[in-house]
Amino acid sequence: CGVKPHVLRYWEQEFPQLKPSKRRGNRRYYLQDDVQMVRTIRSLLYEQGFTIVGARQQIKDGLTTNVAAGSASDNSPSNAPKGRKEQMGHIRDELEDILKLLDR
Repeated sequence: CGVKPHVLRYWEQEFPQLKPSKRRGNRRYYLQDDVQMVRTIRSLLYEQGFTIVGARQQIKDGLTTNVAAGSASDNSPSNAPKGRKEQMGHIRDELEDILKLLDR
């Protein structure tokens, strides 16, 4: 998933949904659901620009995209911009269009 082990350990403390089972010698064993959760958290934090608290809330509310499958969940529109910067740019463009309509 491209995440360093110390980051995974930190995320295990911050996200209650991420609970890998532990094997002998305290080695962590990540199941498919755990890997999917790591990919979702990574996407929220690194690609979409959420904070830890914001990402935790997105996961809790079920507003995340299914990163492993590459499809959007039912709660988010399929044509929504992926990153926060893109989303803010989209909102700004829409507001500018509204201002142009009001100036007529």
